[in-house]
Amino acid sequence: MILKTINSREVLPIYRFAEERPALKKQLTRSVAFDPAVQSAVDEILQRVLHHGDSAVLDYTEQFQGVRLSEMKVSPDAIEEAYRQADPGFVTVLREAYSNILRFHEHEVEKSFFYESEGGVLLGQRVTAMQKALLYVPGGKASYPSSLLMNAAPAKVAGVKEIFMTTPCDPSGEVSPHILAAAAVAGIDSVYKLGGAQAVAAFAYGTETVPKVDIITGPGNKYVALAKKQVFGHVAIDSIAGPSEVVVIADASANPEFIVLDLFAQAEHDPDASAVLITPSEALAEAVRRCAEERLPSMLRKDIIASALKENGAIVVVDSLEEACTVSDMIAPEHLELHVEHPWDILPLIHHAGAIFMGGYSCETIGDYYAGPNHTLPTNGTARFFSPLSVRDFIKHTSIIAYSKQQLLGCGEKIAAFADHEGLQAHAEAVRARLRTL
Repeated sequence: MILKTINSREVLPIYRFAEERPALKKQLTRSVAFDPAVQSAVDEILQRVLHHGDSAVLDYTEQFQGVRLSEMKVSPDAIEEAYRQADPGFVTVLREAYSNILRFHEHEVEKSFFYESEGGVLLGQRVTAMQKALLYVPGGKASYPSSLLMNAAPAKVAGVKEIFMTTPCDPSGEVSPHILAAAAVAGIDSVYKLGGAQAVAAFAYGTETVPKVDIITGPGNKYVALAKKQVFGHVAIDSIAGPSEVVVIADASANPEFIVLDLFAQAEHDPDASAVLITPSEALAEAVRRCAEERLPSMLRKDIIASALKENGAIVVVDSLEEACTVSDMIAPEHLELHVEHPWDILPLIHHAGAIFMGGYSCETIGDYYAGPNHTLPTNGTARFFSPLSVRDFIKHTSIIAYSKQQLLGCGEKIAAFADHEGLQAHAEAVRARLRTL
């Protein structure tokens, strides 16, 4: 039986990879470009904040967040109060999750090194943390304390001296108490009420009251993503986050309900999110399609899920698990789940994914909140060349070179001759001037 693309009444379109590759590619193509209107708006915001500082930030906050702030920062008392008032069970989970995240990132720590080369030359690399970091935590329609923990942990482990956090406040000027409770757990006491491109600009350039930082990390909407892209060079950034993605590779042993709920878990984020099942089992493909249709009406965010699956979702039928891995590599997904009997056997066949979840009981939700590896992952196919947020994002490397007079005497003329071949006279003379003193 050849499975055809489903009609619009059905939840997930089904494609046979070998025969419908062009249609599948069209369905799953992810754009990394930004709408010209978004580009124009972000450019204007960045320029106004650059030239007008606090007044521009406050104006845009009033325009987009609906409040004229008298104070941009959350008071330490408000952070402490949110922590005290938080549900004890929620605080316990926050603490356990943060401990797991810290423990994982402690394994990423790099050490400085030095070694003595031939002739006594001392060479090395010094690893130092960035001094100031901004953690951007999404707010507004939903609050994500998990994003705070995931961004704070690697910065803390790296040894960043000053860590700032910003998140959009509501029209009353208040920040989500869940985010503030998470800030207390992570030891972040410098919290701002700013959101959007104006927040990115303020911390990238610095204003009268907002400090200029060295790196900005954390996800946000398309205005935040583009603003981060535009200020790169004034500051470092982690990545330019796009809509969330999941790919599930499954064989006939997989549980259809597990797969459906994992696809829904990504699709409920955003109508632009992508959720894809790849399987060699036509029976499983049909079971997942039916289960998706049955479960969708009971979901609180069913309209968002349905839109995401229709526009960016798919069930892909392939000839083998090997081919499934090839298709997954073409997508290079943010999250990849392996709902197969022997997931470790196919792991070597997979080259491009932000995070890989091994087996049907390692659902992506575990990674979002609790396991330890960072949930800030490359999207839009950038897992081909980008990595998850890590301690490495918050450190920098400095080369150390130490030559003595005698060491320069032994190789100086060769170095000068090298510079001569590149036509750089001053380079050569800088060496020869020293040789003449020896």
